[in-house]
Amino acid sequence: MEPLKVGLLGCGVVGTEVARLLTEQSEEFARRVGAPLQLAGVAVRRLGRARGVDLDPGLFTTDSGALVDRCDIVIEVIGGIEPARTLIQRAMNSGASVVTANKALLAEDGESLFRTADQNGVDLYYEAAVAGAIPILRPLKESLVGDTVHRVLGIVNGTTNYVLDRMHSSGMGFSEAVAQAQSLGYAEADPTADVEGFDAAAKAAILASLAFHTRVTAADVHREGITEVTAADIASAERMRAVVKLLAICDRTVGPDGTPGVSVRVHPAMIPQNHPLAGVRDAYNAVFVQSQAAGELMFYGKGAGGAPTASAVLGDVVTVARNKVAGRRGPADSVHAGLPVRPMGEVITRYHISLDVLDRPGVLATVAGAFAEHGVSIETVRQHQHQSRQFDDETAAQRACLVVVTHAATDAALSSTVEALAHLDSVHAVESVMRVEGDT
Repeated sequence: MEPLKVGLLGCGVVGTEVARLLTEQSEEFARRVGAPLQLAGVAVRRLGRARGVDLDPGLFTTDSGALVDRCDIVIEVIGGIEPARTLIQRAMNSGASVVTANKALLAEDGESLFRTADQNGVDLYYEAAVAGAIPILRPLKESLVGDTVHRVLGIVNGTTNYVLDRMHSSGMGFSEAVAQAQSLGYAEADPTADVEGFDAAAKAAILASLAFHTRVTAADVHREGITEVTAADIASAERMRAVVKLLAICDRTVGPDGTPGVSVRVHPAMIPQNHPLAGVRDAYNAVFVQSQAAGELMFYGKGAGGAPTASAVLGDVVTVARNKVAGRRGPADSVHAGLPVRPMGEVITRYHISLDVLDRPGVLATVAGAFAEHGVSIETVRQHQHQSRQFDDETAAQRACLVVVTHAATDAALSSTVEALAHLDSVHAVESVMRVEGDT
């Protein structure tokens, strides 16, 4: 057959690996697809730079629009919203299938992209957008399409997992752990997208959309980062035989009125040490799926990096190329369920609350009264002498640290309880609040 022309948008860490593998393993890819894959060009912002891959210099171009117009398959790995969105739309309107790793764009404007793919009868594949080399999106989209997924729970950001892991295993503070992640290349010079949860929120939106056949955008995701996680939180989790992880949590829910819906959230949480996700170390990712028929499934592996992400990209390239050869397209985007996204206040969860209180009789009863007033049941209470260095010995002797773990309640009720606690005369400060997932 005639070669299928492949255009590559971007030649950074991932793009370089994609280009290298496409050229070095061209014969193998031809056998897998049933037709040769010809790299028609690589769009870059500036010519003449060293790219770390041995390619004909004539393949590089700054005219990305002209490149996508003459390709059968376009691979987008430049990231961001623009010009990625315009180029992807242009490629599909020209009849090209698209493979992208752009989680931010899919989470913000996936609806228009999938509509364009449908209108032009082409494929839009994006396995590399979530969890790097881990095959999670296609199982949700295809393998589990005959099942009912109830929950997707995942560690989908390697940077934050590395930071929290170092805080647990080495006793590092947050800033020190971030600096080490940067020195190893796990974190960007500006780590905001990772540590504030933006990256994980975009991935959670994509996971929820596929799992629940419902359009979910990044704006629908409740997001909290890890910048407020302290050494005291880590120590408290260890006393509970738990660890702290930044989790993406996607749940099929039932609202107060009995109607079905979904909730999607990203935040740090304590999970028991015997939970499958608790053992995920360093910058690895893992996604835990609970479904009606299949039960519990676990997907684990490298969630970032040039080679792992390129593996996911090229898996999609082979699939869309096979579809081109066969004159067909893959499964279309499925959002037929159209379930409403529930607000965070309706989510059922548990809280771990650390309070700086006066050490005197009656304080515990007052605190318990605040919980009862808001309909929140207390599971455990632990009190110990305050050991903060900011107090002198005399002041510390008059203060205590009260740690409360609640039973499950709505997040709105728990949040109202925390607000009430902050106004009690016997409470100097609500030192930390963290959600608890699983049986700790």
